[in-house]
Amino acid sequence: MIFIVICRKTVSMGLLHNTSFFLYFNGYNLSYESVIPAFLFATLNYMIILFCNLTLILTIVLNKSLHQPMHLFLVSLPINDLIGSSAFFSQLIKEILTNSQMILFSSCVAQAFFIHLYAAGSVFILAAMAYDRYVAICHPLHYNTVMTNAHIMKIITAVWSSCLVFIGGLFILLLRLRFCRSEITHPYCENPSLLALVCEDTTINNIYGLLISALSQVIANATVFYTYLQILLTCFRTKRADTKAKALQTCGTHLFVFLLMECLGLFAIISYRIKNISPHLRRFIGVSTLIFPPTLNPIIYGLKTKEIREKVMITFRKKFIFPQCNVS
Repeated sequence: MIFIVICRKTVSMGLLHNTSFFLYFNGYNLSYESVIPAFLFATLNYMIILFCNLTLILTIVLNKSLHQPMHLFLVSLPINDLIGSSAFFSQLIKEILTNSQMILFSSCVAQAFFIHLYAAGSVFILAAMAYDRYVAICHPLHYNTVMTNAHIMKIITAVWSSCLVFIGGLFILLLRLRFCRSEITHPYCENPSLLALVCEDTTINNIYGLLISALSQVIANATVFYTYLQILLTCFRTKRADTKAKALQTCGTHLFVFLLMECLGLFAIISYRIKNISPHLRRFIGVSTLIFPPTLNPIIYGLKTKEIREKVMITFRKKFIFPQCNVS
């Protein structure tokens, strides 16, 4: 406790650009009896996320037959999910194990950067995947002409570059400010919780944050809703019942994941600007954005896809169940 007080005084005394000072979490407050269950739950959840997402990545990378436009877009999604979940769970598990609620300022900024990168990447990657489905279903005869490898790499590069520029600018503006507080009320580090520690005018930061949030939401939502509207119209016009059912099932699951991510993300943003929202509800929604999408995405986008599911089963049979039958 004395060490925490010293750290908090050090911050307020003006060591503001020194990345070695500590911040103090006021988040979980676990009792002695709940430490082991919390550790097991967090570790198991993280292991499931790692296993599912790495399985999806390796299956697509190692099977040349899956090197197709949709699957190349799909690789970016589990990579992005691993970035966000690793940034969150690594600090959470460490906090539970050490029973410490302190984090280095530099580590806090790094965690916040990767969590915001994950949030931005999620909406842009899902929008790119929606565009791919639009071309495949609405313009099937032109699909191979339009969705070339060069075009796909341009889209993927544009997605990641936009995320890095937007989020990089957000944290460049943050780090120029003077910090004089040390208590973080959120269960993990993020831009709004770090701005709450600043003792200067944050108007520019707030405007920039709202601007990139609005811009990313407009681009992603406009892309997704336009493409899925066109897909639905095309599905209802087609006379083949099997094609219609397959397209609607695929688009329905994709749209569900996108809407889930959007609702959780928008609530997390709005909750900071509504004072009478329960802090426990705010923490639950904030944590949910880093738990549910990374867990559901590889299942919905990967294991529910027949082609990928078959490749996963073949790989497991060759590598683990019948390794002696794997003739090179």
